[in-house]
Amino acid sequence: MSDSADAVTLLSRKNALSIFQAGVAAADPYQAVKRCLLADGQLLDILLNPDDLPQKRTGQWSKVHLIAFGKAACAMAKAAREIVPAHLLADSGIAVTNYENVTAVEHVEVIGASHPLPDQAGLNAALKCAGRIQHAQKGELVLTLVSGGGSALIPCPVGPVTLQEKIAATGLLLASGATIDEINCVRKHLSRLKGGGLARLAVPADLHAFILSDVLGDDLSAIASGPTVPDPSTYADAIAVFTAKGIWDKVPAPVRQHLEQGKLGKTPETPKPGDDVFKNTTHTLIGSNAISINATLKAAQDSGYEAQLYDAHLCGEARHAAEKWVGYAKRLINNGIGKPLALLAGGETTVTLKGNGRGGRNQEMALAFAIAAQQLGLTGHWTFLSGGTDGRDGPTDAAGGIVDQDSIKRMLQSGIDPLAMLDNNDSYTALKSSQDLLDTGATGTNVADLQVLLIHPNSYTNTPL
Repeated sequence: MSDSADAVTLLSRKNALSIFQAGVAAADPYQAVKRCLLADGQLLDILLNPDDLPQKRTGQWSKVHLIAFGKAACAMAKAAREIVPAHLLADSGIAVTNYENVTAVEHVEVIGASHPLPDQAGLNAALKCAGRIQHAQKGELVLTLVSGGGSALIPCPVGPVTLQEKIAATGLLLASGATIDEINCVRKHLSRLKGGGLARLAVPADLHAFILSDVLGDDLSAIASGPTVPDPSTYADAIAVFTAKGIWDKVPAPVRQHLEQGKLGKTPETPKPGDDVFKNTTHTLIGSNAISINATLKAAQDSGYEAQLYDAHLCGEARHAAEKWVGYAKRLINNGIGKPLALLAGGETTVTLKGNGRGGRNQEMALAFAIAAQQLGLTGHWTFLSGGTDGRDGPTDAAGGIVDQDSIKRMLQSGIDPLAMLDNNDSYTALKSSQDLLDTGATGTNVADLQVLLIHPNSYTNTPL
């Protein structure tokens, strides 16, 4: 490769990273809470629709119970702690987050727990949150700060199910390629807090939830498994998830028995729409994948690209989504591209595990994109980035991958067989060999994934930025 080609590659990769980071910054949980919560003495103003009509909920509560959970818990709790007058706060707040995002917050007990599979620390934290919420009285406010990852971070299994049995059931779903909605449906029916359970515990106190969405379409019942909102799903739906994946017979017996008892009406269902539990409950959506996608579009335009939205709800198997995207890009190039182009997307793909390698859905998508680009003959100069906005992709220390037209060559030169790695779900090893891991560190937020494809259609020397 020529020196000019090297320069374009470096600049293109730098631009892809900057565009991705603009999307992450747009989901800053600290600033989002600051925009939506105001205090004036005893009076609190809570904005309900910050990006729409300025509707608000105003209250003069005697006490405020601060409960935060999710990957953005610390940042959200810090903002709320700075706004709510100290004399209104009931004891210290509680913030439960993944170990990588643990940060000290004044007058808030910060608890680290495991994600994506729960652990004993998360169970202890969930029990502490439940105890605090149950003690809230009429005339008091339970201020709940919810962000992505909350489902795993506050596991509170129903009586007959142990944490290990719930972990086993969740692990089966993750390995089967189940969607986040399917996983959450099951979690709700195995938990005391999820699926409206937290709202049920808060009665008779008032409740408001600030929610940072990591779910496509921003379905509040799916974010952190909807602890403060009605749950339209049923025990029968939860059983259907396992049977559709062909893993029902592998589910621990107590889990099967609990779900079957629920289906027969012998165990209370999760609270449904219209339930009195939600009479004094309100919500504010403070950040989402859609907001971050819009930020990447603007950042790409500011960097001199013609920016287009490829898919606002990218889903399905990661490798298949990558192959389809390569085909789309090839058709665009064949039809002629006059200037550098940025194709942006957001969403949450899945991976059905068949091998024993390491890597998450974003790394698998990046590796699959590089392989498909070579197989389909994607011409021109391109850079593809796929990353998790939380800075963590699957059980690895990387946020995802960033590949270019020479990534496969670098892998082969390192003695790596890209196809074999993809088949073994070992995208981490492949991308590490070509220096294509996306490493951002934990970001303190989580609004699902973002993808950036930058294309320079002509020869290296004719496509300066």
